[in-house]
Amino acid sequence: MLAFFVHGGNGGYAVALNRRQALFVAEYLKDLNASAAARRAGYSEKSAFRSGVQNMQKSAITDAIAAAMKERAERVQITADKVLADIELIKTDAMREAADKEGKRAMVNHAAALKACELQGRHLQMFVDRVAMTIEQVPDEELDGRIAELARKAGTIRAAD
Repeated sequence: MLAFFVHGGNGGYAVALNRRQALFVAEYLKDLNASAAARRAGYSEKSAFRSGVQNMQKSAITDAIAAAMKERAERVQITADKVLADIELIKTDAMREAADKEGKRAMVNHAAALKACELQGRHLQMFVDRVAMTIEQVPDEELDGRIAELARKAGTIRAAD
């Protein structure tokens, strides 16, 4: 068994992982791809997807991943603010104008400017890649009432007198 020390609000605690799980954690940190991490950690090609999903459902593994990511961020001193500032610098540089071979003024790098704008928009959650859903438990009687109300509003059923 290998142990990872997970820092928490009240100190920390050790997380025990077997050799393959510890390898999975280390491999996952490379590209944040659970299936690829499972393959590189020694899980079979056939079961890599399932093993990756199962590992990501184990709190000991996700705690170890979170602790390792936090430690890495502290070690390299990368913060969200620094990343956003760097993106802004790249965008500003890419959007500056320069003369081309024919003397026409044009933006230096459209692709880099667009990518920087995209990353800033993603940070602000301006684009939705996934649909977030919440499911509420509604008693049948309440659901029947909602359906009847919608039907009345649509004019398909008349209210009972």
